[in-house]
Amino acid sequence: MSSDTPLFSELGLSAPVLKAIQSVGYETPSPIQAAAIPVLLEGRDIVGMAQTGTGKTAAFALPLLSHLDVKQKSPQILVLAPTRELAIQVAEAFHRYASDIPGFHVLPIYGGQDMRGQLRGLSRGAHVVVGTPGRIMDHLRRGSLDLSHLKSLVLDEADEMLRMGFIDDVEWILEHTPKERQTALFSATMPKQIRHVASSYLNNPQEIKIASTTTTGDNIEQVYWMVSGTNKLDALTRILEVEEFDGMIIFVRTKNATVELAERLEARGYSAAALNGDMNQQVRERTIDRLKDGKLDIVIATDVAARGIDVERVSHVVNYDIPYDAEAYVHRIGRTGRAGRSGKAILFVAPREKRLLYVIEKTTRQPIKHMELPSGATVTAARIDQFKQQITEVFEQKVDLTFFNDLLAAYSHDNDLAPEDIASALAYLVQKERPLQVKFADVKQDKPKRDMTRKERTRDRDGRREGPSAPRREREMGENMQRYRIEVGRKHEVRPGDIVGAIANEAGIDSQHIGHIKLFDDFTTVDLPSGMSNEQFQQLKRVRVRNQPMNISLDSGPASGPGKPAGKKPAGFKPKHKKPGGFKRDKS
Repeated sequence: MSSDTPLFSELGLSAPVLKAIQSVGYETPSPIQAAAIPVLLEGRDIVGMAQTGTGKTAAFALPLLSHLDVKQKSPQILVLAPTRELAIQVAEAFHRYASDIPGFHVLPIYGGQDMRGQLRGLSRGAHVVVGTPGRIMDHLRRGSLDLSHLKSLVLDEADEMLRMGFIDDVEWILEHTPKERQTALFSATMPKQIRHVASSYLNNPQEIKIASTTTTGDNIEQVYWMVSGTNKLDALTRILEVEEFDGMIIFVRTKNATVELAERLEARGYSAAALNGDMNQQVRERTIDRLKDGKLDIVIATDVAARGIDVERVSHVVNYDIPYDAEAYVHRIGRTGRAGRSGKAILFVAPREKRLLYVIEKTTRQPIKHMELPSGATVTAARIDQFKQQITEVFEQKVDLTFFNDLLAAYSHDNDLAPEDIASALAYLVQKERPLQVKFADVKQDKPKRDMTRKERTRDRDGRREGPSAPRREREMGENMQRYRIEVGRKHEVRPGDIVGAIANEAGIDSQHIGHIKLFDDFTTVDLPSGMSNEQFQQLKRVRVRNQPMNISLDSGPASGPGKPAGKKPAGFKPKHKKPGGFKRDKS
């Protein structure tokens, strides 16, 4: 960071926003933030060219929040995002940056989400709305989204919206917003269609171009675990059992989390301590010195507290909470692999955070490998090796065992027991509190599908679905599949992508288990794995598509059609065996 880089306090941001920045742990603005914030605070339009992961969300959120009028309940800021994942991420960022603005409300709205909840949120009032183009259009058409008091509009990842086929939708939305508004357009690239939008809808915008130089060291092995079926603390404990680490830094997002996780790890027998900004400098320095001297093995830290840590014995970094931008990730894992040594970085990724993983890989230009959670057998093997090593160390230290030999010889004689049986009993007592033999209820973890190539992606106007849907739609109903009927069809302007998004997002059903979809005027049939659990069936019955209830039921066959009764759930619908994707299949 150059010496002339300004501080956040020098950019003119409001006091509540500056306070939130301090609590989040930001110190100096990134290049895109330093360039964009002053321009947006002046009320000017901007076109920002910056890669995802360079901190551009804060670049527009911080200045726009600084001019927010909390008393005005209707939306003042609208952010358009290409996917539901990005919409959620941006909404969470606004919430974080507005933590010291009393009465602030932000509302993410996207396809596949219950329309009723969105309508309630809009009627209560939201200062900021973040949404995908298709769903924003839905609300504008029905009059539930009032943009008459809109002050600022942000087009986030405009080139991604172009690639996904949303650019016409974006222009339609722009035409339905007040002419007197501030507009910020962010894009990693600037194709001619995006240039056209900028020249047509922005007012003399300031162009800002930031080159990405974010990279990670080749000497750091990077892996991730997709959070699934096991809580994060138990997963972390398994990893600590099998990883041969010297020193470790575990990163979390909040100060409270550092203390809580440190206490839990200490309760499980690990030498751990918290490191956060609430601690005075002397305590922080003492904690780092203990880590350096080997008196402490694990430090749980926030980003700001870990800045500047240079401890050679740190062999592992664990991102217990995934960072919100790629630059923070690079700073974190840079705490290992110091002085030319090799290091390992482990990243925990929740399913809804998969997009952040993609952003980190794209920005750092390095793939992060998927790791399987250590199984019970793997942990057992590690504990046995450790137990054997402890026995070996006793002999290597040449401890005088005469007293114990005599004691056990007498016990063996008095009770007519073989020495190996006595040794086994002693080993059992030693490991009773921490059994050597571990059995976990391991959950099968399918390796998550990576982001699709451009040729594989299909258009989804609501930002709900990315992936190769067309080929899968053409296949016939296979073995162990069941045809269902839903009460929405062509007359409701429904498309296969709407149905896939609703089923996958609302019922938690993996899209790979959704089979052939056939649209009719009044209804639609969809193939799903047979033997759906009653819980998922009831969940699906509550799902809405294009604001219409699906009212899913088993298809009754040829009799189904307009005006014909749909099939009902059969009596005795009690699935027994789980099938991947959350379904259950009866083997009988």
